[in-house]
Amino acid sequence: MGIIRNIVAHLTVIRQSLVRNHHKIIMSRQLHASRTEGVDKNVWVEFTQLAADYKAVNLGQGFPDFSPPKFVQEAFCKAVNGGPLMHQYTRAFGHPPLVKNLAKFFSRIVGHEINPFEDILVTVGAYQALFCAFQALVNEGDEVIIVEPFFDCYQPMVKMVGGKAVYVPLRPKAEGKAVLSSGDWVLSAEELASKFTPRTKAIVINTPNNPLGKVYKTEELQMIADLCIKHDVLCISDEVYEWLTYDGTKHVKIASLPGMWERTITVGSGGKTFSATGWKVGWAISSGHIMKHMKTIHQNTVYHCATAAQEAVAQGFEREYELFGTPESYFQQLPAMLHHKRKKLASCLESVGLQPIMPEGGYFMITDISSVKVDYNDQSSKDEPNDFKFVKWLTKEKGLATIPVSAFYSPEHSKEFDKYIRFCFVKEDATLDAAEDILRKWSQGQ
Repeated sequence: MGIIRNIVAHLTVIRQSLVRNHHKIIMSRQLHASRTEGVDKNVWVEFTQLAADYKAVNLGQGFPDFSPPKFVQEAFCKAVNGGPLMHQYTRAFGHPPLVKNLAKFFSRIVGHEINPFEDILVTVGAYQALFCAFQALVNEGDEVIIVEPFFDCYQPMVKMVGGKAVYVPLRPKAEGKAVLSSGDWVLSAEELASKFTPRTKAIVINTPNNPLGKVYKTEELQMIADLCIKHDVLCISDEVYEWLTYDGTKHVKIASLPGMWERTITVGSGGKTFSATGWKVGWAISSGHIMKHMKTIHQNTVYHCATAAQEAVAQGFEREYELFGTPESYFQQLPAMLHHKRKKLASCLESVGLQPIMPEGGYFMITDISSVKVDYNDQSSKDEPNDFKFVKWLTKEKGLATIPVSAFYSPEHSKEFDKYIRFCFVKEDATLDAAEDILRKWSQGQ
């Protein structure tokens, strides 16, 4: 009997092994679609986890570590307690109060009467608005011009639809001189024009820019607009930091320029607007003939966005419409507060010998680290770009998390820009003070 039991047990082990191997074979055939190849790495996943692992002071991720303004918090609480409908589906393409308030608010800025039910799509953050735009408007083989540095989701989103990303970088205009402001980074008209071909479907711009902080001037936007009109190309304009400009710099919407409303998709963010990034309320605004295709993608992906969060953002815009341009407006108060934080971070960097590039807008500031000499002991990262190695070293050895700027560039241009790192200054003063303490101790050899 013992022999028989041993034989049965042995056969059971063999059978289980065969079943496991069979499943592995089946899964290897079916597990993934080719569109996921080459887009699996994500700088935010990697560096956010690194910051958490080392309990670092986090000036990496772009979110406030302070609360949203009380009026939107109260609006959210009121919505949650507003009866059963606030906890159920609302209109799939945008909560009616929100799209109405967005249309009313932005119509006077764009100079075009926006139809709330035809021209606006509310999405799960600006991220999903971008996803819908690429999925709905870019065909396989289409070329999409991406101005660098760019938010890193543009490239994989283009790739996943079978499009081809074509890159043109902003470059410092004062060659050989100190670059002190994001306004010193410019787009070459000749270089940009050379990128347009009969296959070009769209151009993607980000203003104010992440990570650089550049705010495009009207004449720069007009140059882009002229090329879009000449070549019959769409413009996807990521404007999530539109209210955050400094030192008198003005944000201009490219959709407001002549001939551009009909071909521009403007992407916005309630999370960035009201310092509530976790609400994930974004939107796209464009002509109805474009928006109907994006709505098709939306209804077949997420279908719907959280009702109470949309209601709160709607109330926020209602308030801001009434207070627009006054000192009580949050759109005036937030950049005034961040102006102080921006100056605080810049002074800190300068005090330890790092030259900040002052941003005209946005959440972020980059600095040149080429003069910093560090002995990297981690052999596992020896083939990585210099800024990646530096950020990992700074996080692990000094407890300060930042983001490498070459992550915002294509492989063909990243080596030109791997001497910069990005700091986020939309943080409590205590967080900025902690970062300053780390940098001072490091500069003093402690």
